[in-house]
Amino acid sequence: MATALESTSAKQHRLGELREFLMSRRARVSPAEAGLPDGGARRRTPGLRREEVAVLAGVGVSWYQWLEQGRDITVSPQVLDSVARVLRLSPAERRHLYVLAALNPPALEAAPEDRDMCQGLRRLIDTWMPFPAHIMDVYWNTVLYNDAAAIVLGMRPEASQNCLVTFFTDPLYRSRMGHWEELAPRVVAQFRSACSECPDDEGFRAVVEELKELSPEFAELWERRDILPGGQNRKEMEHPLVGTLVVEATQLRVPARPDLVIVMHTPLPEADTAAKLEWLVSPEGRRGAMYPVAG
Repeated sequence: MATALESTSAKQHRLGELREFLMSRRARVSPAEAGLPDGGARRRTPGLRREEVAVLAGVGVSWYQWLEQGRDITVSPQVLDSVARVLRLSPAERRHLYVLAALNPPALEAAPEDRDMCQGLRRLIDTWMPFPAHIMDVYWNTVLYNDAAAIVLGMRPEASQNCLVTFFTDPLYRSRMGHWEELAPRVVAQFRSACSECPDDEGFRAVVEELKELSPEFAELWERRDILPGGQNRKEMEHPLVGTLVVEATQLRVPARPDLVIVMHTPLPEADTAAKLEWLVSPEGRRGAMYPVAG
């Protein structure tokens, strides 16, 4: 149902877009794809007929006709999901249908054809060298990281693969992170913001419960219930080989992979950080940064 703040012209435009969208999606689904006989040469309608969509979706024929005509009728998420199933909508198209029907759209999800993007994302973070970059899933579990992230941030196979758990419990990471106490509340607030997008997700709850057991500092910050969107965090680090490093960590998202977050660290002008990072990933720097590294 349209919101009270939606103007008449905006509402008419939205409903017109809904009409055209449903007609175009219906036209591209063949009867065979829907499990129906095609009717041979007698069939004049491209794709499915309105009546067929209604029957397959389990809704009234008149109701579906009104929906496709762009009438201002009440719709429910359950019915829209049935229509989306019959019309074989992609996750992005399903969200678009919700928006056009003036309902809160479902959470973003990756389409099957977009799930094999890791090779391209690996090339992206490797191209970011000599600066650290890594990729997390929605729970902040590490998916990929480049060599600079290993050398500078201490990312390594034997450490926890959850970035939030690492932030609070990894001695190597904490020993390098300057102003840790100032950054910690921001990090927790950003994770709570990510949780708020999926309040019933057991994966988020598992991370939170684990950290409550491991870190009293996290438990205290979590109870503050602060919320901050993921964006940029300034990080000052003390590396045992080059001293002070000052970077800006920026969270980026790829629309086709809403389940992933790319974190890219950009050197700031202070402390000659860019030159130090270039040295750390050089052959000479790599020899000095082999694990384990004290401090």
